[in-house]
Amino acid sequence: MSLTRAGVAAWLLAAGAIVAGAGGGARGADTAFYAPSFEKPPSARAMTELGRELFFDPGLSAAGKMSCSTCHDPDHGYGPPNHLPVQPGGIDGRQSGVRAVPSLMYMQNSPPFTEHFFDDEGDDSIDQGPAGGRTWDGRAQSVHDQARLPLLSPLEMANADEAAVAAKLRLAAYAGQFREVFGEHVLGDDGRLVRAALMALETFQQDSTRFYPYTSKYDAWLRHQAMLTAQELRGLQAFNDPARGNCARCHPSTAKDGGFPQFTDFGYAALGVPRNPAIGANADANYRDLGLCGPLRTDLRDKKEYCGMFRTPTLRNVATRGVFFHNGVFHRLDDVLRFYAQRDTSPAEWYGVAADGGLRVDADLPKPYQANIDRQAPFGRRIGEAPAFDAADIRDMLAFLTTLTDGYAPTPR
Repeated sequence: MSLTRAGVAAWLLAAGAIVAGAGGGARGADTAFYAPSFEKPPSARAMTELGRELFFDPGLSAAGKMSCSTCHDPDHGYGPPNHLPVQPGGIDGRQSGVRAVPSLMYMQNSPPFTEHFFDDEGDDSIDQGPAGGRTWDGRAQSVHDQARLPLLSPLEMANADEAAVAAKLRLAAYAGQFREVFGEHVLGDDGRLVRAALMALETFQQDSTRFYPYTSKYDAWLRHQAMLTAQELRGLQAFNDPARGNCARCHPSTAKDGGFPQFTDFGYAALGVPRNPAIGANADANYRDLGLCGPLRTDLRDKKEYCGMFRTPTLRNVATRGVFFHNGVFHRLDDVLRFYAQRDTSPAEWYGVAADGGLRVDADLPKPYQANIDRQAPFGRRIGEAPAFDAADIRDMLAFLTTLTDGYAPTPR
């Protein structure tokens, strides 16, 4: 079921109410969130077990059919389990979302959102601009902020308010676990009960065995427990090469501390991806998803220099995904790489040709904001020029990207 223009407006109002103040004062709110106020100090292990029950419970949604795992499937890198650009949800399970579902994995080191990020492990005099936070626009400052969003979103689990969430928690088969973990009277107060649930979900998502196991072939190679093939090594070279893929600029393949890389710098970029007509909200020509400056995030709407910017996702487990970019416009990883190579050299292939013969720009980004679009390599070339990397490089990089899939079992020596 697609959103009508009135539906889009109503949803935006609801979304704005849910995330009001997401960009400011969040650290103070976290101080209150973590303040000890439960009768019983909860243990991390007990909260992890309770968080797992919550994560897989469809009974927490208004329709009784959607759990966190519905969209964040463990078998697909805690991302979407299908090739749909957006997932259905809402009070009847038939409302369409407006953004692709991001992975929940390898977010443990994401800093809180800031407009001015200085890397304390590099040159701390360089302002890298916006970075951090969760969701595509960073409006969720913490895991528990992120977990609250789908519970109350009218396009997802569609609970009217926290009282509705609390009512479902009291009826859950695991309600008794709340008493065991947080104390006898936790079920008696809506706010405290929901806070306990969010704390449990947050703790569950810190479980390293599930959410950041570092069990890919690439990790085994870094541990000297596996060898990359010649093609995988060529793909890594093209991935890192500033004159070809230049992917490591935003998806670092090495960690400065000598550990394992996250394959994201947690920054933001405007890539100008094509508009996706499969998203119901895009049937309204006036609807534009501008990332950091709206419509879901409202505190930065006057920062026009941020329009079109979305958070750089991790590339770990990227080969298991069926949708790519914030609007799920691509369904094949090789199309993503071809877009990077040919966006500026063959734009007609991606944006089409208008009736007058000119280029039809179907990006979500209107012309006043197109100066924000990333022009650094592999972008920035002119129409008709050779792309920064070719079909052979794409095949090699695809081979390399498959080495980032968790679950690799190195052969014992």
